[in-house]
Amino acid sequence: MDVCLYMSAPVKSAIAKPSKTLKGTVTAPGDKSISHRSIIFGAMAEGITEVTGLLRGEDILSTVRAMQAFGAEITEDENGKWQIEGVGANGFASPTGDVDCGNAGTGVRLIMGAAAGYAMTARFTGDASLSVRPMNRILDPLREMGVSADARTTEAGEPGRLPVTLKSNGALRPVEYRPPHASAQVKSAILLAGLNAQGTTTVIEPIATRDHTENMLRAFGVPVDNRSIANAAHISITGPAKLKATKIKVPGDPSSAAFPIIAALITPGSDIIVENVMMNPTRTGLFDTLNDMGAFLRADNFRKSGGETIADIHVKHSRLIGVTVPEDRAASMIDEYPVLAVAAAFATGKTIMNGIGELRVKESDRIAATAALLKANGVTVHETQDGMTVTGGEGKPPLGGGTVTTHHDHRIAMSALVLGLACQNPVKIDDASMIATSFPTFFDLMASLGAHIER
Repeated sequence: MDVCLYMSAPVKSAIAKPSKTLKGTVTAPGDKSISHRSIIFGAMAEGITEVTGLLRGEDILSTVRAMQAFGAEITEDENGKWQIEGVGANGFASPTGDVDCGNAGTGVRLIMGAAAGYAMTARFTGDASLSVRPMNRILDPLREMGVSADARTTEAGEPGRLPVTLKSNGALRPVEYRPPHASAQVKSAILLAGLNAQGTTTVIEPIATRDHTENMLRAFGVPVDNRSIANAAHISITGPAKLKATKIKVPGDPSSAAFPIIAALITPGSDIIVENVMMNPTRTGLFDTLNDMGAFLRADNFRKSGGETIADIHVKHSRLIGVTVPEDRAASMIDEYPVLAVAAAFATGKTIMNGIGELRVKESDRIAATAALLKANGVTVHETQDGMTVTGGEGKPPLGGGTVTTHHDHRIAMSALVLGLACQNPVKIDDASMIATSFPTFFDLMASLGAHIER
C-alpha cells in the first residue's frame, strides 16, 4: 500500500507524577539517524531498497516526503516494511514545490548534500524551530563544490537560515574540508555531495563523529577510505560513485533508549531491560558517563543488525555520584546532555559538562533550556557559554512542581517528564506534541513500565 503520512492530532501539555517503581522489558524504537539515512540513500540508489524497523516519527516522514518530491517511489506495507525505488542514473528531479523538512535538522542537511550532486533547483523550508538553525555549516562547503545557495538572513543579522534555495548543474568539484565544528551532519552532507563530484572528496575530523554515513555507504556498495593523519581522521570517497539498493534492518536508537534508562536509574526500586539498543561506539558516550557515575547498567546479548552492533541493556535504580564529563566525549552523546543533566540532579555532588556549545544551535538552545527546566524544579545549575554544572541533592530528590517551557524541542520535553517521575512533586511541560518527531511511542512505552505521565 502507499505510505500513509497521517499523524494523530497534536498533544499539548503533559504532566509526569512521582512513580513508585519502573519494571518490565521494552524495545528501543528504530534509530533516527539510520532511519533518515536509509530513506535518503535508498532514494539515490539504483534498484529497490527494503527497510524494516524504520522509526515512524514525524521527522522521518518529512524525509520520506522530501525524497518523494525529488522523484523516489516510497511505499510501506501493512507489516511496516518500507520499499524505496531509487532514482538511480536518472538523478533527482527538481521538485515542483518547496521541500518542507518540518523539524528535521538531520533530514534537511543530509538532503541538501544529496541533492547538490544533481542538476536541479530546490527550495528548502522548515518549521519555526528549524528555520532559526544555522545552515551555512552545510552551505559553505557545498558552495566550494560549485553549488549556488541562497539563504535567509534574520532581522538580527544571522545569515544562513531557511528558506534555502539550492541550484546545481550537477558537475561538482571535489573538496578537502575540515569542518570548524565536529558534526556528523556536515560530514555526511559533504560525502553525499561527493558521490557525484569528479574526484576524491575528503572530510577531516580531529574529533570523531557518528560514522553511520560511512557504514551505510559501504552497505550500498561505495568504498570509503578512513585513515588517521596527524591525529585527525581523513574520510574520503571518490566520485562519481553509484549506490546499489540493499536491505536494511534499523537498530534501536540509543538516544531514545536514554529516556527509559535514566528514568529507571533515578526512580527507586526500578529494574528494567531495554532491548535492541545500538552500541556503535560513536553513540555510547552517555552509557560510559552513567557507568562513571556508578549506574547499574549492563549490556547483554550482543549481536549484529543492519551492519551495527546492538545489545539489550539491563538497568536498575542506582545511587549516582557527580562526575566531570570528558569534553572529548561530547560528540558521542551530544543529544543526551539534557537527560544526563536530569540524572545529575539526583547524583551526589556536582556533574560538570563542558565543551558542549553545539547544544546552543539545536532545536532550541539546549543549554539554556536544560538549565531552565532544572531551575524551575528546584535544582541548582550553573550555566556557561559552552556548558553547565549541575549540583545534585545529596540523596534527596528535587522539589519538582514546576512547569517547563519546551521551546518545541522534543528532547527537552522528554527530559522534563523523566525528571518528574522521581521528584517530590509533579513536573508539567507546556507542549508535548513535538515528541512524535523522534519518539512517537514514548508515552505508551513509558506507561508500560509503570511511569505516571498524563496528557
